[in-house]
Amino acid sequence: MAGSVNKVIIIGNLGKDPEVKSFQNGGKICNLAVATSESWNDRVTGEKKEKTQWHQVVIKSEGLAGVAERFLRKGSKVYLEGQIETRKWQDNSGNDRYATEVVLSGPRAVMTMLDGAKSGGGGDSWGGNSGGGQSGGYNQGGNQSGHSGSWGQTSGSSGGNSGGGFDDDLDDDVPF
Repeated sequence: MAGSVNKVIIIGNLGKDPEVKSFQNGGKICNLAVATSESWNDRVTGEKKEKTQWHQVVIKSEGLAGVAERFLRKGSKVYLEGQIETRKWQDNSGNDRYATEVVLSGPRAVMTMLDGAKSGGGGDSWGGNSGGGQSGGYNQGGNQSGHSGSWGQTSGSSGGNSGGGFDDDLDDDVPF
């Protein structure tokens, strides 16, 4: 079917530390439990109500899995872009079981830490199959994500300011 789209965007908080599985070939996969909440006032009673949804997220990109393992912890606020996928398997009794997950893989996968890395960074954006030792953010697709608190550099460039992100020149007269 031409013209179809499978894209999921989630902004939420981790309910537990990331679960990372490493394979013998050196690959990694990371599972996240992400909560999204909405709140409203009941029209009849005026009482504040809240509804929380839990989303299972699987990071299949080795670079993103490494970043999640190193920097994310329970309670971390994240922005995620991926695709929805449903897996089917049979349990021990032979019954068909299903799991619907948000999967981050390939060059369009994006993960942005909205409350900063736990080791001191702030608002770093990681996309695609990049990751690891980069300082700052990297968006594999070559375009800056443009979301609040994120910054990136274009594909194929290195260095801090080549992507039009954070300006390293902080030599101004602001008194703080």
